[in-house]
Formats: sequence, structure tokens, C-alpha cells
Amino acid sequence: MTREAPGEPLSDEEFDAWLAAQLRAREVTVRPVPFAEAAGWAFRPGTGDLRHVSGGFFGIEGISVRDADGDWTQPIIDQPEIGILGILTADFDGRPHYLMQAKFEPGNVNVLQMSPTVQATRSNFTGVHGGRRTPYVEYFDGSRPRRVLCDVLQSEQGQWFWRKRNRNIVVRVDPDVPVREGFCWLSRSQVLRLLKRDNLVNMDARTVLACLPPGEPADGEPLKEALALSRAALGKGGPVPAAHGLDEVLRCLIEAKSRCGWVPRLVPLDRVEGWRRTETEITDDEEREFRIIAARVSADIREVDTWAQPLLAPRGHGLAVLLAGTVGGVLHVLLRALPQPGLLDIVEFAPTVQVVPSARAWEESEDPFLPQAMADTGVLFDSLLSEEGGRFHHAQTRYRVVSVGEAEPSAAPEGYVWATVGQVVEMLRHGHYLNIEARTLVACLYAWGEL
Repeated sequence: MTREAPGEPLSDEEFDAWLAAQLRAREVTVRPVPFAEAAGWAFRPGTGDLRHVSGGFFGIEGISVRDADGDWTQPIIDQPEIGILGILTADFDGRPHYLMQAKFEPGNVNVLQMSPTVQATRSNFTGVHGGRRTPYVEYFDGSRPRRVLCDVLQSEQGQWFWRKRNRNIVVRVDPDVPVREGFCWLSRSQVLRLLKRDNLVNMDARTVLACLPPGEPADGEPLKEALALSRAALGKGGPVPAAHGLDEVLRCLIEAKSRCGWVPRLVPLDRVEGWRRTETEITDDEEREFRIIAARVSADIREVDTWAQPLLAPRGHGLAVLLAGTVGGVLHVLLRALPQPGLLDIVEFAPTVQVVPSARAWEESEDPFLPQAMADTGVLFDSLLSEEGGRFHHAQTRYRVVSVGEAEPSAAPEGYVWATVGQVVEMLRHGHYLNIEARTLVACLYAWGEL
């Protein structure tokens, strides 16, 4: 249903009331079922791969990784399609606003989360499901003229997806675009502030926000002044002091790619060792990593009203922390070149500390920066945020940005490098430089700058 007139931006109070009304109006259920009751899905004879009968959407296969210590295997989500993560933006009273939607995903911990204008797999927006057309997709699929602000292919979770990429795109429109039910205009500042609320702004919105340059941060605090100064590296204020040139930052990543000896490849799910399949789940024998389950879903706000699908269900929460510090008065962040088996090029820049959700992962981590990452002082941002609810069941990561004061670039271990925010923004104009967790933390850094 489309409203009779173009929508107006919501105030903070109006947004809270609007979201509460959206929740009251929705009738959704997510029920775990045995694999045999997941209509449209089946384990393929000969491989054991779990696939949709249409051949579209995604599948659960196996991955084998050969490294210096031998081979290891695990299940992985194979979704070769490139989806669209698109946000429409328009100016109201001279300020940028984004058309956001309160979107239901079966793996969400809280039913609805604020999502991009369009968040759709290729199977969805091309109608493989035989359901309703994805709203607003015509602004992003090339079927009409458009004014593109950013357009880049970015990776997703390299631990759980096999070479998954999505198109992160922002398109400028006139503010008279009709606003459909479940969508609303919010200012850039409002959306960034919502990141401070646990599990409200979803992963797909966060990655698109990170690909846009930051706005002007608030004044009056030394660290925010350092953030403002670092924006000059975007070419808007001349050269600024930086620990390393951009070519040197990228060399850290290239060297890590060159050193990494991992050789990953897809294998039949039946050949994954140390995992077992029951009627209701695929799980590792030690019950430490994650499970693959099936769910039957009913929702009145999606392209189809009922469907079934597999979901990857992690054990425990993940952790992603970005350490921030100043060098010559300029804000820097400490990036880590981290290998993950499902990434297209295996290694991308990650947060300083990244712990994949699993049982007891935090307690057993030997990360040298974990004590600083979990410090009670210098905390700029700290929220529990959900990962992609369309493929993961209740997957949550604690995202933190922590200031360490004056940074010491020469003390960074091999595989780590201090980069300015301007250098990070430049890298985000291209795909496969920063992983999904690092991009979320860039958005969180922008949110701190807005507060």
C-alpha cells in the first residue's frame, strides 16, 4: 500500500511511535522444523548439499581449507548471486535524509530492524519466488535514470559465506517519492544515532552507510576535532599528518595476502569432517561453532507470505572492536589484515579485534589487543548489533570503538596498520578492502562523531 502523498521526515518521537505501530501491525511467525518439513529444500543425492529446488536463492555446502597445519572443513553458505543493498536519499531543509524500511527477517532477534530502501537477493528482485515485486527496486536495477552517489561491490561474512558479494548503492532522488507502508524518511543524524540502540539498524544498512563519506562531526571535543581534521585527507583541506601513506597502508594488505597460504575450495557437504546431520540440525561434533537449522516462516510484509529456509545459528555472541588513536592530532584506526576462508581474495582489512561468534570464543581468545579492546575507559561506541537476519538466526556481535589516546604506529605488529579515517573512506570506494565487520565499525565511528 502506498500513502496518498509523499512522506515527510519523522522526528525522533514520531519515529518511536511509528516503529511501535509497525510492530503492532505485523503478524509474523518463525518456527523451527525438521529438514524434511522445509518445503522446497532438499539434500542432494551424492553430495548432501542442501539446496532449493529452483536452483536459486542459496545453498549449504562444504568448504575445505588447506593451510600450513593441514586441512580443515566446515559447512558454508553458497550464494553466488549479487544482491542489491540500496538506499534512496533526498534533501529536506538542506539536510540529507534516507528512505529506510522496517524490515522483517526470519533470523532477527526483534522482528523488525531498520534496513536499506531495497535489500534483496537477485532471486527475490527477479521474482524467482513468484511473489510480489520488491518495492523501489526500479531505482537501483538500471531500469530508470538515476543519480548515483556511491556504487560498490562489497563482501559479507567470510567465515560463513562463500565469496558472497552485494551491491552497495545510494541513489539521490527528489523528496516527492511516494512513501510506501513500512518505509519512512530519517535524517542521516537520526539513522546514525539509532546505531546506539541494540539490534535496531541492521547489517545491510550499516555497510551502505559506511560507504558514504562522513558528515561533519560535532565540535568541542579533542577526539572529534581529530576526526574532523582527518577528513582533510579526502582532499577537502589539503594534506594532513598520517602515520603512513595510503600506498603503505595498502601494502600491509598486499603483503598479508601474499603471505597467506590458505587454499579454500567448495566440497560436498557430505565430505565435511567433524560435523553431523540429524533430522533437525547440522552441527559440529564439539558443539562449539554453529548449527544449520530449518525454519518455516509466515509474514504479511514480504514478497511472499509463507516460505521455508535454512538458517545458520551461531553459538554465543561475536566481538568486533576498532582501536582509535591520534597521530599528530589526526584520528587513526588500527586495522588488521585478517584471512577468512570464504572471502573472494581470502584476506581483507578487519577490525583490530574480531572474534567470530562461537561457544567460549571470548574466553579462549589469545588476541594481544583484547585487554585494550574490553577496557572500561576510552569507550567511544558500544552496542550489540545483529548480523544478517535473512541467513543467520539470532547472530549478534558486540561492536566497540575504543580510544587508546596517542597511537604508536611503529609498535603495530605484523599484519596491523594505523590508517586515517580519510584513508579508510578512500578504500571504501572500492570492494574487498574492508570486511563487513570493519565497515560496520566505520558506521559506528561516524555515529560517535554525530553524537
